[in-house]
Amino acid sequence: MGKHSHPLKTLRAIALEHGTAGQPDLASMALELGRVVHRDASALATGLARLSGPQQGLRRWLLAERSKPAINVLVMAWPASHRTPVHDHAGLWGLEMTLVGALEVESFARDPISGDLRMHGRDWLGPGDGTWFEGEQNHVHRCRNLSKQATALTLHVYGGELAEYFAYEQVAPAGPWMARPRRSAVAGRLTY
Repeated sequence: MGKHSHPLKTLRAIALEHGTAGQPDLASMALELGRVVHRDASALATGLARLSGPQQGLRRWLLAERSKPAINVLVMAWPASHRTPVHDHAGLWGLEMTLVGALEVESFARDPISGDLRMHGRDWLGPGDGTWFEGEQNHVHRCRNLSKQATALTLHVYGGELAEYFAYEQVAPAGPWMARPRRSAVAGRLTY
């Protein structure tokens, strides 16, 4: 794939190219996206600096979308120390990659019968590092910006629009997990 004039264009093109199958090879997509992030880290940080200003909560910007096959590409800005609730992705496949900063991702397995959650892994992602999930209904995770001072920026590629999902709360330290429906919002569309 040829180099585009702006790294966001390149990331968008890679995601859309790999997302032509119903279930893309997420490892290959992550490898190719990661190369661009490593190569163009400075340009990405400069180009996305406007998203790093003071803000209220997590913000999402749409970079690309397509309906057939369904794919959404977003950039998210994570305020310092921001942590998501434990949440699912409505059965969509997805890839999440850090562009600027560092993120912690705690993965959980959800028992399909009892609904209980069991933590089964933790990853730390720096620029160009990614994690992915292949559309399992019972995959859930929680993400946190590791910086106490700086905004982190991430790229998210989903096999459709993640408009509605469930967040999970534990009623008591050893109690059951309650699923609560949530809606996600997009702050705007990114142009480059």
